Amino acid sequence: MKKILILGLFVLATIGVNAQAYKVGDEAKDFKLKNVDGKHISLADYKDAKGFIVIFTCNHCPFSVAYEDRIIEIDKKYKSKGYPVIAINPNDPELYESDSFDNMIKRSKEKSFTFPYLIDETQEVFKRYGATKTPHVFILSNNSGKYTVEYIGAIDNNYKDASEVTSRYVDNAVDALLQNKKPEITSTKAIGCGIKTKG
Repeated sequence: MKKILILGLFVLATIGVNAQAYKVGDEAKDFKLKNVDGKHISLADYKDAKGFIVIFTCNHCPFSVAYEDRIIEIDKKYKSKGYPVIAINPNDPELYESDSFDNMIKRSKEKSFTFPYLIDETQEVFKRYGATKTPHVFILSNNSGKYTVEYIGAIDNNYKDASEVTSRYVDNAVDALLQNKKPEITSTKAIGCGIKTKG
């Protein structure tokens, strides 16, 4: 009887975790997080956006660092077309000092980030989205303030070498959405560092 009860609790806990995470087709809630310039930013601030490329990333993770230049390129390519990048650092800085807000400001200046770099201080946003890695991408379409998840996963299929990429998942997904089509690939496995959280 005890084994059945424990198994039942485990199943309920697993369902609870999965229920929190967004899936493709879900409506995503807006958020309001502090940017490196000290201002708070929400999706609703972007009145003319057709959608968003939300990327959970950070300073210290080698996977995130490897993608920084590509994320800048993606933002430059799609921001003017209505799909800006919104980068969010989900890590607890007490666990990784290099991911502190001050170090985020420093990194943003060093790399001349063209996009907002927000801190998820309460760690509520990444949990709501279901992000597990840095980097982890969620592409949202925007229909009059209704944000629909269209793609979840990796940026492309080669974090080690940009010149060896053969599948640009984010580019392909946004290109499809700009043509009022659904992406052919809507989900891939995010490759990166685990998000640092106390619990």
